[in-house]
Amino acid sequence: MNHRRLFTWSIIAALAGFLFGFDTIVISGAEQRIQTIWQLDSVMHGLCMSAALWGTVVGALFGGVPTERWGRRPTLLMIGIFYFVSAAWSGLATDQVTFMIARFIGGLGVGAATVASPLYISEISPAAMRGRLAAMFQFNIVLGIMVAFLSNYLLGTYVHESVAWRWMLGVEAIPALLYTAFCFRLPESPRWLIVHARRRDEAVEVFRQINPDYNEAQIQALADTVEASREEGQGSDRFFTRRLRIPIMLAFLVAFFNQLSGINAVLYFAPRIFEWAGLAKNAALLQSAGIGVANLFATYLGVWLIDRVGRRTLLYIGSVGYILSLGICSWAFVTGNFAIVPACIFAFIAAHAVGQGAVIWVLISEIFPNRHRATGQSFGCSVHWFFAATLTLVFPKMAEAFPPGTIFGFFCFMMCLQLLWVRLMVPETKNVPLEEMQKRLGVAA
Repeated sequence: MNHRRLFTWSIIAALAGFLFGFDTIVISGAEQRIQTIWQLDSVMHGLCMSAALWGTVVGALFGGVPTERWGRRPTLLMIGIFYFVSAAWSGLATDQVTFMIARFIGGLGVGAATVASPLYISEISPAAMRGRLAAMFQFNIVLGIMVAFLSNYLLGTYVHESVAWRWMLGVEAIPALLYTAFCFRLPESPRWLIVHARRRDEAVEVFRQINPDYNEAQIQALADTVEASREEGQGSDRFFTRRLRIPIMLAFLVAFFNQLSGINAVLYFAPRIFEWAGLAKNAALLQSAGIGVANLFATYLGVWLIDRVGRRTLLYIGSVGYILSLGICSWAFVTGNFAIVPACIFAFIAAHAVGQGAVIWVLISEIFPNRHRATGQSFGCSVHWFFAATLTLVFPKMAEAFPPGTIFGFFCFMMCLQLLWVRLMVPETKNVPLEEMQKRLGVAA
């Protein structure tokens, strides 16, 4: 089967994830410098660090509106513009207020990207390939994280400290422009064309391009199935209904547990955490770059496995890895065995990448019916970013109020709860067509 076009379009859409990873993590190399030059107390420092994340809450909460009304492709283009404006403005910011506004704009792009990109990839992908193609969004996120950590290390080492932080934040403008240009090559999602725009002929042409092994009868049958899902959903525009309670609860809990693992706290404050373990500043930055490398390779493994062993199995693997790595890390801080802290952090990152990181965006994009997919993706992503922003906002205060061992012990306890949730509630979506999945969850309308 020749799926070259499908892979190309999926990669382009997934590049929104690269900018997401770069944008959210690049500030980790600049955060201590920003606190110093603007003389920020812990509260204002937390606000500066979380400004982008509050933007992601808004972007995710309302990202489903343009995605559903105007289409997936125009929304992806808009996201690229937000990324560019935020990067350029952040690098030129003169005070904490303008800096927070610039970072907030970038957050709008990130939040909308988590809605539009996985949803778009999921809707253009055949069931047998959907997991690994949609998981490419997460792979690009961690690629962006790795590049951001590496960029921070190089700029922090070879550029004068007074301006290095500006370069760290501003360099993102270059890939943002490239991504925006690539988006002009994307077709519109065929499922959006049928369900929302009622342009079946255009949708059929896209289906032909992404399913080159299908004959004409199979293409028309696929379009008929999508059209039937639209007709079944007539008069069912309300989202928060009893009929949708299962996918809503799944989306809420996968997003909730994703952040209560502590992943954003570790990524955003990685240099500081390594300094707690006794590493010097440059060594801490280098270890942070190592997080990016570990994240990338483990995510590649998760992408390779997701259509082979399934989403639920990866969540099991990730949960056990979380519990072991966080528990040992907490013990290391309590007992003063700081030498093993970096290894624990790397193991934690690997557990996240193989499990929750690979699964979250794929799972949310699969469990809602066609008519409510954009709204459902928006809901799940906004929950994710609300908890991400809250954790990042309060983490500086947590670091002042509690010892590291207690903080990591709390995250470990939350992952024990996640393991129980996976065992009792999470369904398997591997190889299940989107329209069949909504029937299995009792939301066929």
